[in-house]
Amino acid sequence: MHFFPSRNITIYMAKLFIIRSFAVLIMLVLILMTLDLLGESGKILAVPGNDQGDVLHYVSMRAPQIIARFLPFSVLLGTLITFAGLSQNSEVVAMKAAGLSAHQILAPMFVASLGVAVISFAFNDAVVAPNTAQLKVWQKAEYGALAPDGNARNNIWVREGDDLINAGNVLGSGDDTVLEDVRIYLRANGGLRQVITATRARYIGDAWQLEETKSFNVATTTGTTADSLIIGKGITPDRFNVVKVDGDSLAFLPLMRAIDDLKAAERRTDNLEGILWHKLSGPLSTLLMPLLGAVAAFGLARSGALFLRAVIGMALGFTYFVADNFALAMGNLGAYPPWIAAWGPFLLFFLIGETVLVRTEE
Repeated sequence: MHFFPSRNITIYMAKLFIIRSFAVLIMLVLILMTLDLLGESGKILAVPGNDQGDVLHYVSMRAPQIIARFLPFSVLLGTLITFAGLSQNSEVVAMKAAGLSAHQILAPMFVASLGVAVISFAFNDAVVAPNTAQLKVWQKAEYGALAPDGNARNNIWVREGDDLINAGNVLGSGDDTVLEDVRIYLRANGGLRQVITATRARYIGDAWQLEETKSFNVATTTGTTADSLIIGKGITPDRFNVVKVDGDSLAFLPLMRAIDDLKAAERRTDNLEGILWHKLSGPLSTLLMPLLGAVAAFGLARSGALFLRAVIGMALGFTYFVADNFALAMGNLGAYPPWIAAWGPFLLFFLIGETVLVRTEE
């Protein structure tokens, strides 16, 4: 009638599970980080002025990405190693002989994996996302020196009907947004009608006030100047404040706000919504690993099928990761709705794991 076994068994199994999972994670990170450095260290040191400190700086930014990506794999392998040891020593048989059901045996691992999922989510938000953003900027600069303002919003384009507006720099946010080096291309019947340039534009009311404007009429080839000019009625500042959003480089709440800004600017957000939901379903995938690897826990070790059961559990886990990446790719293409792309594989393999467990053990 109790979901958990005794306190001693709960702590014992959770401890085995966590130690083995993180031991596998450390091993994978060391191996994969070493292989990654074989290709990237040469590129880093080839830049004049870079030294061993820059290589270590790269490791500090790249290692969190590897940890986040391979944590679910580590939990899967840790689950299989734990279950194989328990089965080999007939501990699972002893627990079942004491009256514990399969779900009660798995319960300590479910709780431990939930704790791992919470840690993974916090780690992704606080460490992985900002380091991913910095690493992408550094790689874009080919591991050279970075500009002082790497996050400047510049060369922003906005389309309003047939007309195009280009802002060389965008400063501030909300109603305090200021545009610098503004160019406006007014078009009619598929052709260019007029070009307006201004040194600065400020948002006043529901329109934009241009300063130090110059206007060129294409049809008459004449130009005029003015100290100020009001244009762009109905064009909100949010449309200039929204730039290309990299979902992997933002934490959960900033990404949610960026999606809201993109929706306000009437831009497509399906792929970003898929990434947003996957920031939850990804860490929670650790909950599936004890369930998918449970096939390795039950049965007699002397039956000779322990290795086969471990292979089946590993196959189920890796099939989940393949399905998860496939669903995300389909979501980015717009073939799947965002919530299906993020949660579909999780729910599918949860049902598969429960079906296998219930039909074989319960």
